[in-house]
Amino acid sequence: MNNSILKTGILALLLSFASCSENGESMADDSQTRNTKVSITDAPIDNAEVSGAFVTITDVKVDGVSIQGFTTTTIDLMTLQNGTKKVLGDLDLKVGAMSSVSLILDCDMDANGNAPGSYIKTKNGLKHKLEASSNEIKISDKVEVLASTANEIIIDFDLRKTIIASNSIQSNFDFVTDFELSKGVRVVNNEGAGTVSGSVSDSNNTAETIVVFTYKAGVYTESEASGQGASNVQFANATTSAIVASNTTYELNFLKEGDYEIKFAAFEDSNNDGKLAFKGMLNVESTLGLNVNSLNVSSNANVNLLINVKGMK
Repeated sequence: MNNSILKTGILALLLSFASCSENGESMADDSQTRNTKVSITDAPIDNAEVSGAFVTITDVKVDGVSIQGFTTTTIDLMTLQNGTKKVLGDLDLKVGAMSSVSLILDCDMDANGNAPGSYIKTKNGLKHKLEASSNEIKISDKVEVLASTANEIIIDFDLRKTIIASNSIQSNFDFVTDFELSKGVRVVNNEGAGTVSGSVSDSNNTAETIVVFTYKAGVYTESEASGQGASNVQFANATTSAIVASNTTYELNFLKEGDYEIKFAAFEDSNNDGKLAFKGMLNVESTLGLNVNSLNVSSNANVNLLINVKGMK
């Protein structure tokens, strides 16, 4: 009888200790932080007359806190394509928390005190000032900090979705609305991201220029080809995009782990004004038998997607 009571007491004590340990570990996990780098990259603009897209960033905030080691900098976003990125700074962030990110821009003065601060440069050497109604881009995406020590928040500034033609006398280009800007810049933790890359074979020269669009599975509809929103942005809900290079290769970088649809569209400069116009969607097939309408992307992995163009849809 006494042995039974003793065993029961020891068991209860062990269970209580395990419970306290589990609670203690949980509390420790909840308070863990990781030093996290913050970097910036760019998805391309589908305008051949643009030679540079410069933004002057005066501050980068994560959950309202400025990152460390950052000073005002002017960046040509067009140099940060196909996986190229620039480290802006770092800060300690809570593990597991969903963090909001915002960029503070200066449209008037660049990092050297010259005007303008943010602008499009065309191939004729002219600078076209970019204007925004607010100097802060509050990115609608949020990003989770993982327990890994390799956290890196990637800010993907999608030029195609954030810069539009302007009717202003002073500039041929402008930022989209504040709401569209918040949607046109995304954030992703590079530790949990993958890549889709490959090449496109278009033996019949179906398209002058091919643009590849990535959509989360189930998001794409035919209406994407039509301009949407106040700024009439085409393919507005695409996660990211890439222009197929002259050597037929392409890269879709920094994709959050998950299932995607990969769409291929034909563009052409029919009147030689340097501006690409949408021609139509392409009918394609994967030479490796992959399903372009349901492609799984894993973290820290690359999906090799080789494409053969069969014609227009």
